[in-house]
Amino acid sequence: MSGSSVKKYLLFPALLALAACQAQQQVAAPASGLPTGEPSVEALAVRVLPDAELFPGRDRQQMIADTLYEGLQALTEDRLLTPVDDSAHARFMRVLAYEPDNTIALQGLQDIVKRYLQLSKESMHRGLFDEAKTMLSRASFVDADHPDIPAVVIELEQEMNSSDLFFSLDYPQLVARSEQVQQQLADIANQAREHEAFFLITAPNDELARWMVSVMREAVSGYRLRGNIELASRAGIRLRMPVTE
Repeated sequence: MSGSSVKKYLLFPALLALAACQAQQQVAAPASGLPTGEPSVEALAVRVLPDAELFPGRDRQQMIADTLYEGLQALTEDRLLTPVDDSAHARFMRVLAYEPDNTIALQGLQDIVKRYLQLSKESMHRGLFDEAKTMLSRASFVDADHPDIPAVVIELEQEMNSSDLFFSLDYPQLVARSEQVQQQLADIANQAREHEAFFLITAPNDELARWMVSVMREAVSGYRLRGNIELASRAGIRLRMPVTE
């Protein structure tokens, strides 16, 4: 390396340092107490703030309270895992990112699991086994170690291996109490008599469920139908076959 090249090599860092000092002086001291305008982008030190600093003190606590309220509301409305950005799970997980020991958020996750297990059991009791499996899978996604999951898994296996008969009903036809639905109910009643089966009716309200029972009993007049009613959002009938030794 030549002598002139060495001088340029040593001089370059010094020039950079001098330029940096001048830039800092221009930004730091406005003349006569008047603002000098926004500093240049090159003079700004950029630092990404963590979430804890974005919501300090009371503002952060307010954000947590609002998010918990939204999470509880979503839970009530069965927005458990979906929509992804507007679900109870998303809200509670957001709170736990700030406060890992927040008892309301932790309980909220447990309530999501319990609700999915409840939905799984409702589906399996109507013979909707694929739907029941989906609900179980979602419960495991939220908390795979929840102690109530194994019992529901066993119950689902037992239901899938049963010889029970399941019947779905067209809801608009049912509400209209059409002749088609009445004939379907009569057929189910005759199968219940033939197999000496116990019926389980699910319907959205008590009045409709009792009407279904009355139609079935009329169809097998003289035979004592045995069964029960369960209120649910969907309508259907299950015939529980007698257990044979």
